[in-house]
Amino acid sequence: MITQVIDRTDLLVVSPEALATYACAEGWTKTEDFGLHSDVYAGDGLPEIIVPQTRDIGDYQRVVAQLIEIFARTADMEELEVYHDLVTADRDIIRVQVDGEEQTVGLSQGADLIAGAQDMLLATASSLHDPKPPHQAAAHQEAADLAAQVRLGHPGAGSFGIILLLPVMAAPMQKSLLSDLQDADSPMARWMTRRLCDALSATKQAVESTASGDAEAFAAAVAAGASANLFDALAKMVKPFPSLDIRVTWAKTRPMPEARYTVRFTQDDAPILDEAARVFRNRGPKLDVRLLCVVSELKRCDGEKGGTVTLRTIIEDRIQSVSAVLSPADYDQAFDALKHHEPIMVKGTLGQSGQGWHLQNPSIVAGHCGCS
Repeated sequence: MITQVIDRTDLLVVSPEALATYACAEGWTKTEDFGLHSDVYAGDGLPEIIVPQTRDIGDYQRVVAQLIEIFARTADMEELEVYHDLVTADRDIIRVQVDGEEQTVGLSQGADLIAGAQDMLLATASSLHDPKPPHQAAAHQEAADLAAQVRLGHPGAGSFGIILLLPVMAAPMQKSLLSDLQDADSPMARWMTRRLCDALSATKQAVESTASGDAEAFAAAVAAGASANLFDALAKMVKPFPSLDIRVTWAKTRPMPEARYTVRFTQDDAPILDEAARVFRNRGPKLDVRLLCVVSELKRCDGEKGGTVTLRTIIEDRIQSVSAVLSPADYDQAFDALKHHEPIMVKGTLGQSGQGWHLQNPSIVAGHCGCS
């Protein structure tokens, strides 16, 4: 019975509104009134239930206990899980649970699990603003502020895991991260939860495709919010355990077409995630690099003083072409270097787009033989 795991006084915390929204989210629909203070709900393939409209009925706790038992049975969940869903009806719930029957793990493993979950959410929040293969540390203060709203919930009984609670009733003015997204009136935390599900699904698909021989499977995952930061976080969490389940239960006050989302990663996925993170970081922008280059091509339109230059240099032990847009003074210096077949030293932020390299904010810092 539910009274063996939940104190009956705790059942009063569950509101009638939470019971009604939960029932609707799980497929029930109100069909008729039942007396003065309750309603009848029914659904296709679901048992008929009676949901109270108020706590002011004599057997409210017993009715709540019965409803939790029915909700758990129809959803194949633990009753305590359902209880926590009901008392957090205004929050998206993310469960990060590891495989095994033990309710404890090593201290370092538990610390890595929590740190990995925090990194996972920060990577997701950063991707809302600007999806990139790797995100720079502390690049988006708004993303950090959003991730800071997440609370740890009570883990409940069962194998070890952590519960993350995302309040979906965020302040209405917090929309700056979402200016380029549809439905910007949705709370930011809800957008973060949705982006997390998209990124996790894309990452799982990329892992499976990579294992099947697709070397570029992870590239498509970036648009869905995946990043080297997310791969690192997932690898950190799953390495010590046979498997890692991440399950999302949407806030009942803002239901989604599917009541839950679940994805599983296994210990065998960790090396693939590590390698994907390494490759993505290598492809990411490298700040303040200095390259010894040979000018191979110059181009500028009529009337322009500066222009575009194509440079040849060594990147990752190979001769590569790098494009850059130079200022008028630097363009003139590059022209002289090409004319006299002299190398130049160029500084800037090195990045990669597809198979090509480019240098942002470039400047020539030295001419022939590296001498200023």
